[in-house]
Amino acid sequence: MRNFIITVNGNRYEVGVEEVGGETPAVVPATARPEAPKAPQNVAPIGNGTKVPTPFPGLVKNLLVEDGASVKKDQPILVLEALKMDNDITAPCDGKVSFRVTKGSNVESDAILAVIS
Repeated sequence: MRNFIITVNGNRYEVGVEEVGGETPAVVPATARPEAPKAPQNVAPIGNGTKVPTPFPGLVKNLLVEDGASVKKDQPILVLEALKMDNDITAPCDGKVSFRVTKGSNVESDAILAVIS
């Protein structure tokens, strides 16, 4: 058996692949351990703030702070649901948050969720 780590929609999973005779290898599920997404590393200034892009498509399930609130780096600011899992999206820096989405919005990969200024 060979173990592999694969990433699907930003979630990492460990799987084992077992060779069966001379046939195509069969995938044997190992312990699925999705990792919580980290704050996006590709944040960039936008105007006089830092944009917070979504790491994967999903549904904005909840805004955890009010628009205009002061936030600290790595503080969860919203919950993004993807593949029926809730994922906290965190602030990449200190500042005031200005949301570009609303609760219930569907977003695509790299959409701007908020700007921290």
